[in-house]
Amino acid sequence: MSRTRLTSLDASFLEVESPTAHMHVGWAAAFSPPEEAARPGFEQLRDFVGSRLARAPRYRQKLAEDPLGLSEPIWVDDPSFAVSLHVLPAESGDLHEVVDAAMSAPLRHDRPLWELHIAERLDDGRIGVVGKVHHAMVDGIAAVALAALLLDATPDPTPPEPDDWDPSPEPGDLQLLFEGALHRVSQVVSLARLPLHVIRRPARAAELLGTGTRALRAMRTSFTPAPPTPLNRPISPRRHLAWTRRPLEELRAIKGRHGATVNDVLLAAVAGALRRFLERDDATRLKAMVPVSLRATGAEADLGNRISFVFVELPCDEPDPVRRLLDVRAAMAERKAAGEPEGAGALLGAVEYAPRTLKNALARVAASPRTFNLVVSNIPGPRQPLYMCGCRLEESYPVVPLADRHAVSIGMTTVADQACFGVYTSPDALARADELAGALADAIDELGGRDRV
Repeated sequence: MSRTRLTSLDASFLEVESPTAHMHVGWAAAFSPPEEAARPGFEQLRDFVGSRLARAPRYRQKLAEDPLGLSEPIWVDDPSFAVSLHVLPAESGDLHEVVDAAMSAPLRHDRPLWELHIAERLDDGRIGVVGKVHHAMVDGIAAVALAALLLDATPDPTPPEPDDWDPSPEPGDLQLLFEGALHRVSQVVSLARLPLHVIRRPARAAELLGTGTRALRAMRTSFTPAPPTPLNRPISPRRHLAWTRRPLEELRAIKGRHGATVNDVLLAAVAGALRRFLERDDATRLKAMVPVSLRATGAEADLGNRISFVFVELPCDEPDPVRRLLDVRAAMAERKAAGEPEGAGALLGAVEYAPRTLKNALARVAASPRTFNLVVSNIPGPRQPLYMCGCRLEESYPVVPLADRHAVSIGMTTVADQACFGVYTSPDALARADELAGALADAIDELGGRDRV
């Protein structure tokens, strides 16, 4: 039978995982309980999540790899799946405590690679939900889309769909070995046929030449060394998520005044925040990895990673906030005009044909602090009100994973009319994350032409 196999990009997130670098994406969300109905308890919420799993079969699959590691792992049904192993009760209290405890532990690789931690009553009376999914399974946009499968557009949940899931038998080592070898052979054959394909279609040669030029530009930007900074030091398994919110309209107004994009505003605000936080008058430019979605419209719920990357210098050395924004706007426009996101995507596609050992080595280089200082990710979120089991989603903060020797990442997502920023750190390597989140809010105000009180 045909099975879904990880791409090289998917598998790279398994390769760069370590005891101190947990490669899960996630979110921390707060829901207000219904005003005119009974407040749902943990068991009801767990059963509600279980009733929605027919919408996402991958949530009941785990990874299996051939004994010789000839090719990337495949997804297989987990006959031991139980929702109670993945939807877990959290100690009630502060949402910060819930998310920090959940994110400080890796996901187990012998079961489906996701968890939901639910605190049925936070100190402020709301319900806290923290989700994490391994980056080998989803990228940021797919994680948001999969979370949305648990949500409804009205307080009244839609009826559960019929669920006739019957797990397929797990393949044995010999079957996995055969399928891995067959997949590797098919890749070699496809590569060998490429010259003949080009001869038969001359226009294809020009297309490949253009793709190669864009790929070389992307490679040149990728391998420009990142500067040494306090953001790149050994990290521990402990994690802390700090956050802040701003009205989305504020970012859109800044964008409109300067002919920029919301992503440009995010990057300029991060540059300003890091300038304040690092407290250096001679602050250097930092190199940020910026994920770019390659998903086709309407394909947001597809699993796996459909992303490319661009690298951009954050002008932390520029004291003027508007000049920082114009600098970022110009840099991002230049990279898009040069086709760098597509070029990087072509590079990632070409890596599929490389030997597994070379793929793993390239993954480690790509995740090195010599390649980038931090990740800054803009993850579009829901713009309409959403509910889980009658409870309204009020805020949700993204978790962008940390590779080894990367002490901070910054993500932004939207919930209704709010832009929600998650500042994710290894607190043993970089303290005062909450100050950095405050500096981010200050930098947005600064871009808007006003100082915070």
